Amino acid sequence: MSETPKVWTAALLVIGDEILSGRTQDKNVAQVATWLNVQGIRLAEVRVVGDEEAAIVEAVNALRARNDYLFTTGGIGPTHDDITVDAVAAALGVGVVIHPEARAILERYYATRGGLNEGRLRMARVPHGADLIPNRMSGAPGIRVDNVFLMAGVPSITAGMLDALTGTLEGGLPVLSETIGCWVPESEIADLLRQTEKAHEGSAIGSYPFFREGRTGANFVIRATDPAVLAECAEALLTGLRATGREAFPGGI
Repeated sequence: MSETPKVWTAALLVIGDEILSGRTQDKNVAQVATWLNVQGIRLAEVRVVGDEEAAIVEAVNALRARNDYLFTTGGIGPTHDDITVDAVAAALGVGVVIHPEARAILERYYATRGGLNEGRLRMARVPHGADLIPNRMSGAPGIRVDNVFLMAGVPSITAGMLDALTGTLEGGLPVLSETIGCWVPESEIADLLRQTEKAHEGSAIGSYPFFREGRTGANFVIRATDPAVLAECAEALLTGLRATGREAFPGGI
């Protein structure tokens, strides 16, 4: 019997009072999830916490323990409420130090922008033993320590940090997907979905209902890491839906 391939997982911890208050809408979850999938890593859970050290420490320790990787966004800037570095260091039981390479990067970046002041130097602080994640957008680097990755909250800067990490993490096969749409209440074909998924080991079918044009329908997203399994499962679901007398639409509705 062949061994079941390891499923690599990651968690995302979104940090910031502005997210919880609704002043800022998070845009990082989707881009982190998409990027992780290409690396062969599943985003297994997301948590949002405010700028409170005890809450960040608790979340970091819980999430990093049950996932292969933990990514955080937010709270690594130059102001007093940017406490992610301190909280992650506390969670890991290490001190906070000025990273010499980070300091040098910031000195170069701010040489023509008013120089390196106390606030800007805060962005060179890292948990002891950490490495840097390059940031080509704004100078201040991200931080990698153990299996925890600290990234900026600004989506465009986060994207650059993810780009710098591309291909550097161990993972499995990327998850592939196909979508099939049908004008049908999902409750009426629940058995078909369950049986189709069960008949194609390695596949998963998600059902996403909607109400449009005065009608009820659903899009069914089939996911698998093996392209052959994906194709076979999609064909079986198409055939099964059409056998009920309904039209099914590859690509979704």
